[in-house]
Amino acid sequence: MQSKTMANPYNPYGDDKVIAACSIFGMMDTSGRRFSGADVTRAIANMHDRGNGLGGGFGVYGIYPEHADKYALHIMFEDSLTRRDVEAFLRDSFHIAYAEEVPTRPARGIVNPPVVWRYFVSLNDRRPGDLTEDDLVVQKIMQINTTFSAACVFSSGKNMGVFKGVGYPEDISAFFRLDEYEGYLWTAHGRFPTNTKGWWGGAHPFSILDWTVVHNGEISSYGINRRYLEMFGYHCTMHTDTEVVAYAVDLLLRRHNLPMEIAAKVFAPPLWSRIDRLEEGSAERALLTTLRQVYSSLLLNGPFTVIIAHEGEMIGLTDRIRLRPLIAGTKGDVLYLSSEEAAIRLICPDLEQAWSPMGGEPIVGRLKTDKQRKTAPAKEWAVV
Repeated sequence: MQSKTMANPYNPYGDDKVIAACSIFGMMDTSGRRFSGADVTRAIANMHDRGNGLGGGFGVYGIYPEHADKYALHIMFEDSLTRRDVEAFLRDSFHIAYAEEVPTRPARGIVNPPVVWRYFVSLNDRRPGDLTEDDLVVQKIMQINTTFSAACVFSSGKNMGVFKGVGYPEDISAFFRLDEYEGYLWTAHGRFPTNTKGWWGGAHPFSILDWTVVHNGEISSYGINRRYLEMFGYHCTMHTDTEVVAYAVDLLLRRHNLPMEIAAKVFAPPLWSRIDRLEEGSAERALLTTLRQVYSSLLLNGPFTVIIAHEGEMIGLTDRIRLRPLIAGTKGDVLYLSSEEAAIRLICPDLEQAWSPMGGEPIVGRLKTDKQRKTAPAKEWAVV
């Protein structure tokens, strides 16, 4: 699908590249209440002009309670022969508890989609060495995506799923029948590509295990980020810069066990000039210096806003000088993150608060525990 030319009387050179575009949206009920994707679809559709039909997608958490202990693999196939070969590959390492083609319906603007299947799997008894279950799943995903050119594993977490493709996000929602699903956390993306082609695997969200990332901006440090991640066994096959963010999140938060507030200082660290002004010998100066030295290759250069999600948590983060927009809003137990405040107010006109986070400072929404729900005042928020 080709981009439509945007008529603009103030653009005499006909340059229709809008580098500030892409729409992102996130909605999380921190009480754990599950809700349909209807409002999220309305919100992302309200930012239609930020996209061009070359990519849209959704990440949903709490979606498969009947298979909550299984890895849910969403896989795109170009042909049935490849599906047969991939299923044989899966059976070698996993027990497939259930498999089916993902239900779809005809939708406006969706042309020549791949066949999409989902597999609910658990590890068999042949797990090698000291690999954790998550490590092995990542390893197998990387093998599929580098070995089978007509297959793409694009979602692999437990009790969550990614649905994405070439089209506007509201059309992708209709195609995958997302009005029939419920989850406690939804993220959404409408894509206006900057440097990469639009294809089904290259739409957002990008995901590994239950980590998902939707992104507005451009990661100009993609090359060094990619080379660093490849040392840890990650293979970038999606032909887009955002993929490195998903793998970097998995590396830092899951494998290196850093809290999100610290990982944010890796992705969007203070300038050296600011660190040098901190008190000599202070703990803050030592921490920031160490992070910049140890993880210098994971610094994300360029303008960006991301919404990162995983089980029980949704995070919004911008680059340190805030070159891409992010609006946060709250009402009751619900946290909203969006490229535009209008999209939030469309579905929640009576917000209790709305604000623009500081550059490089994460907004974090977390599921409240039963104890928190019993003891917290009505307006208390699990947001830091």
